[in-house]
Amino acid sequence: MRDLSPPGFSLIAPNRRTLLRAMGGAALLGAGIPLLSACGGSGSAADPKTVGLGSNSSDAVPKKAFAEIYAAFTKKSGIKVDVNTKDHNTFQEQINSYLQGTPDDVFTWFAGYRMQFFASKKLATPIDDVWQKIGGNFPEAMQKLSKGEDGKYYFVPLYTYPWAVFYRRSVFARHGYTVPTTWDDFIALCKRMQKDGLVPIAFGDKDAWPAMGTFDQINFRTNGYDFHVQLMAGKASWTDPKVRKVFDHWTEILPYHQEGAVGRTWQDAAQALVAKKAGMYLLGTFVGQQFTDKSDLDDLDFFAFPEIDPQFGQDTVEAPTDGFMLSKTPKNHAGAVKLLEYLGTPEAEQIYLKADSSVVAASTKADTSSYTALQKKSYEMISGAKSLTQFMDRDSRPDFTSTVMQPALQNFVRNPKNIDGILSSIERQKKTIFASS
Repeated sequence: MRDLSPPGFSLIAPNRRTLLRAMGGAALLGAGIPLLSACGGSGSAADPKTVGLGSNSSDAVPKKAFAEIYAAFTKKSGIKVDVNTKDHNTFQEQINSYLQGTPDDVFTWFAGYRMQFFASKKLATPIDDVWQKIGGNFPEAMQKLSKGEDGKYYFVPLYTYPWAVFYRRSVFARHGYTVPTTWDDFIALCKRMQKDGLVPIAFGDKDAWPAMGTFDQINFRTNGYDFHVQLMAGKASWTDPKVRKVFDHWTEILPYHQEGAVGRTWQDAAQALVAKKAGMYLLGTFVGQQFTDKSDLDDLDFFAFPEIDPQFGQDTVEAPTDGFMLSKTPKNHAGAVKLLEYLGTPEAEQIYLKADSSVVAASTKADTSSYTALQKKSYEMISGAKSLTQFMDRDSRPDFTSTVMQPALQNFVRNPKNIDGILSSIERQKKTIFASS
């Protein structure tokens, strides 16, 4: 579910880490780092009774949920799904080399810009034939998210989920906290939590993507949806005072974040919320996967990121959508089409949702009667939003977000006083990368 961007195209490499990324698979392989493409696809998909599937669902909960879907498909069709699961971050960072090599027939990926990017590079196969079968299962918004720039379908959505500020109801009740709806209220709450001995905001950015979610939320609330779109498309300047204002707000709340964030994973940060050592955590609803005790999960709640500028209110919701794509040259095209058709059914969604209650169905025909309180609230938040976004690294070029934004935001978290230099560097690199398209 997390949102890391594939490298491999950038002309600018600000440090050794991004240099390796920008040089693509060959450099990484030479450095002794195992590649997803080097591991290859499953290789067994030439068998008409087997479909190879590359998966980034390495975390326990989604991995189990997907396994149950594939088992149900096999029972119904007689076609085996040979799953090639890789660590989530590894999959994201090596996706470009993987797709240019010998990928599996089907692979897990993301809707919107991220899907369109690889479709435009001819690294995915159109699936209009699949959508002729499944189209009626999805609302217009999901249909739009599943189309490439050429108007053809390339994606089958499975689930979606909002980003929000999570907290424990019992902690708020014990201390008499109220949910903040404005920036001033949010700052005041952070100060109270700190005084009460809590870490106000849990934070882990070791994998370099969570900070992008923080930037997005502050940017929406400060500058609105339209500016977000322009900035992600490379049409607005990162040295614009509007962007500086975002970082000024972020600097104001950074002291209330968990220290040492760049060395901590999102899962470890979540444990601070589970243990009631942190008061809040800005993340996607998949944070619920870390609440393995039912009583803890039942105590979990969330609220929309507070309003900063009244003209934008809280009308934008970040709601990434995950699903599947068909690779450029599937070995078992017919079997892969059958699998994708099944993945686009309410039945498949129900199987997944039964195992993973941290997300909501992309289909309007899925049975929502068993939704938890968090799922119902997620659905209400998404359906009630004026504007929906996917996430920084899904709404922009993957080479830009991976090689430029991830290290830049980590640099900011380490040293917020250097923000002017960071923004100037981002803008220089953005111009070069977007000019190469």
